[in-house]
Amino acid sequence: MTDGTVRGSGSRIARHERPAIDEAGLAAARHADRLIAEARLRGLSRWVTFFESLPDRLRDEEPVALRATAMRSRAAYGAKDSVRDALPADLTEPFLDSIDRLLRELNRELHRARG
Repeated sequence: MTDGTVRGSGSRIARHERPAIDEAGLAAARHADRLIAEARLRGLSRWVTFFESLPDRLRDEEPVALRATAMRSRAAYGAKDSVRDALPADLTEPFLDSIDRLLRELNRELHRARG
């Protein structure tokens, strides 16, 4: 479901009508760009590959698809294998914070749509 429909509600959420979601997605995309640039500088092709599709998705996807992208982004912070082990905290932590903010905004919207 990438059309912006909230499951079970039948209502559409247009991203441009939800500035908090759009803003959070754009901020996360900027942080992802920084992670990719640093991973390239360090020759960390695994992390470049992991992150390379995320900035465009974070900039462009509608809310339902954006949730999946945010969860994929969050997966970079695994217990056994984490981007934190490869890149500096001044890059990884702002990205994580921005993804968590995006997820909070998406959850608020889902709550409103069901509410």
